[in-house]
Amino acid sequence: MNKGASEKLTREQKAEIEALASLPEEEIDTSDIAEILDWTDARRGLLYRPVKKQITLRLDADVVAWFRANAPNGRGYQTEMNRVLRDHAARASKRT
Repeated sequence: MNKGASEKLTREQKAEIEALASLPEEEIDTSDIAEILDWTDARRGLLYRPVKKQITLRLDADVVAWFRANAPNGRGYQTEMNRVLRDHAARASKRT
């Protein structure tokens, strides 16, 4: 199967999914699924990639310098700035 391609679900599979979706959480039997307790090797972003928008943004030099200085090997500071902005936006949305 090609990357990104998926097989069509059968009627039976669709019916089973709909039946599960209609059940309350506490009625779904997950006893045959092992619980993952150790997440040390987990990696973020492998399945979901948000759409990025390239912009020109003027920031104070000291703010950029702080993020760069606090990034491991000076890398990933823009990603960290994005995370901080996303967290702020989420908190601001909850207040309104």
